[in-house]
Formats: sequence, structure tokens, C-alpha cells
Amino acid sequence: MPAKYRYGEMTWPEVKAAAARPCVAIVPIATLEDHGPHLPIDTDLLLCASVCELAASSAADRALLVPPINHGYSPHHMDFPGAITIGAHTLIDYGLDVCKSLAHHGFERILIVNGHGSNAPFVDIIARLTVVQTGALAAAVSYWAAPGVREAAESFRESDPVGGMNHACEFETSLYLALRPDLVDMSRAVRELGHRPSKNYWTDLVAGEGPLMMMEHWSRLSESGVMGDPTKATPGKGRKLLEAAANGIVELVDEMLARKSPPRVDHH
Repeated sequence: MPAKYRYGEMTWPEVKAAAARPCVAIVPIATLEDHGPHLPIDTDLLLCASVCELAASSAADRALLVPPINHGYSPHHMDFPGAITIGAHTLIDYGLDVCKSLAHHGFERILIVNGHGSNAPFVDIIARLTVVQTGALAAAVSYWAAPGVREAAESFRESDPVGGMNHACEFETSLYLALRPDLVDMSRAVRELGHRPSKNYWTDLVAGEGPLMMMEHWSRLSESGVMGDPTKATPGKGRKLLEAAANGIVELVDEMLARKSPPRVDHH
């Protein structure tokens, strides 16, 4: 019988057994917000959860998938109908409580996988606080930054080198087409690059970010909600991204399991 890997489907004795063996608890976190006129508002959530699902299923003997945290930090998207945002401190407290609960049950390795750009600083803090407040080793990664994803995206990229893969773009639309093509309306997909890159400011899921970290209200950057070029998206590209991201998460799981944590030393 295949090993269970979905936390919510386990009985409490099964959770206890999973925590007793070498195992990484994967915690997806995303948000609900506008993704242009062609994609549903659950884009960040579906993509992140799907990557984590594939990763955990392929590493069921050493990974466990916690139900995703659905809501994140999106106040800059509130000019577009659909966004649901929670406060910065609420998000940190929520995520930390989830991780502390997992640590309390014996999980010594926790990987938080983020699916929404503006969650990134908060999931980093959640991981750091988990380490400080529990005996667990926690880490955070945005799924598009997992090992191998950048190389996969650059192998087929047709959108603008900087900004073409940003939000509701070639990258995200391709993934959604691979997962739920019935919910994507490509006839309404539009190319829009309203983020106004400069010498020190640019953003792109694959090309990265410039040294100036800044986020304006989304309605000042985009009329449609799109930031990038979704017209270049295909299901085939999405399948390559999904596989690369899942494999990258598994690689991080294995690295966390292999990492040794020597005892702390108080040098006072």
C-alpha cells in the first residue's frame, strides 16, 4: 500500500509515525488575488499547491504535505475585485502557529513553500521564528526559485527577457493551462508590461529582482492586472515548469534531511 503523504488524510497514529521517521513537512502558502481577465483569482494557490502535491507524492516516503495556507498579504491588489488579504502580523502569527504545531508533534524539518511574491519576506520570518522558538529546522522557498525552474523557463521563454514572466504571465498562465485549461480564457489574455523597469528596479519570476525592493499599488502598474505576456503561454510549457518545480522541491527536501544540526553552544 502506498505511503500516505497528505497530512489531513492521516489518523493521529499515522501522524505520530510520520514524525518519528526522517520526514520533511511541506507547508504551501499563497493568496487569492486578481490575475488578469484570463485567469482565476486562485492562480497563486493552485500553482503552489499543485507543485507541492507533485513533490510530496513523488517523495511520499520522506515528505508530508500539510494543507495549504490559503490567504496571504495582498493589500496592494485590493483595487481589483477578488483579492483577499490578511495583515502582515496576522500572516506571520498564523504561519508560525502552524509550524510550531508541527514541531510540537515531532516534525524536525519543515519546508514552507510560497506561491505569492509579496508573501516572501513574511515566510522567511516565519521560518526564522520557527527555528528560534522550536527545536525544528525550518526553511522557506518560493516555488519558482526552486532548483531547476529557472533553467526550464529559460529553455522555452518567448516573452520579454525582463518582466515577461512576472504575474498572470507566460510562466503562471502556462502552469494553469497544464493544470486546469477549462478555467483559462486565452481569448482575453493580454500582454502588459506596466512595471516600468529602471536601472535599479525590475521584477521577473525568472530573471529575478533589482536591488531596489519596491511594491506600488497594482492599479498604478497594470490596467488589466497582468504584468507580463500570457499570450506566449502553452500547456506544454506549463508541464515542464510543474515537473521542474516539483523536482526542485524534492531536492530541497533531501538537502534538509541530510543537513546535520549540531547542538547549540552558549559562549557566555
